[in-house]
Amino acid sequence: MSVQTIYDAVIEFNIDKVVSLVEAEIKIGTDVSEILSNGLIGAMDEVGQRYSEGEFFVPEMLMAAKAMKAGLEVLKPLLSHGESEKKGTIIIGTVKGDLHDIGKNLVSMMMEGAGFEVYDLGVDVDTEKFLATAKEKKADVICMSALLTTTMPFMEVTVKAIREQGLSFKTMVGGAPVSEDFAKKIGADGWSTDAPGAVETARKLTAK
Repeated sequence: MSVQTIYDAVIEFNIDKVVSLVEAEIKIGTDVSEILSNGLIGAMDEVGQRYSEGEFFVPEMLMAAKAMKAGLEVLKPLLSHGESEKKGTIIIGTVKGDLHDIGKNLVSMMMEGAGFEVYDLGVDVDTEKFLATAKEKKADVICMSALLTTTMPFMEVTVKAIREQGLSFKTMVGGAPVSEDFAKKIGADGWSTDAPGAVETARKLTAK
């Protein structure tokens, strides 16, 4: 048995197998960071690659992310003891007036799978809640999602508030109607068309 079997189980979307394999590796003393990096994160990187190549689609990514998250839940009590260095802290939510969350949930799970500490605020999140949580959790990046064009202006409101208050949070935006031009226009630090891209952008924005 090895961490590779965890990697394979995530790609096979086998939640029960992932959980039992992670538990077994912990029992025999495998380093927690190795389980996380080579088993769970490595698998999600592969899932992102397969998505980019057109081999996987959103349903497959969601199933793999759920399997990864189940393994992550087993590891969490050990990770909190500082055995694995977190990549950064992410605040994520769907902006005010918008109740769509499938894309946001997928990005949230993929971010967790990539080693970020993620605080998901859910849907219909206003600027005040984004900023208050980001301050409280000492966040690195605020990620905002929108599916409705009518709610996209709330992204600009939040970016502007960060600038006006002299805060250092980086911002990322995403969602079907959101483009690179829009992200640049409102002054966001990053954007992505999909979850694997969001993870890569977050890695760049939090690189020390």
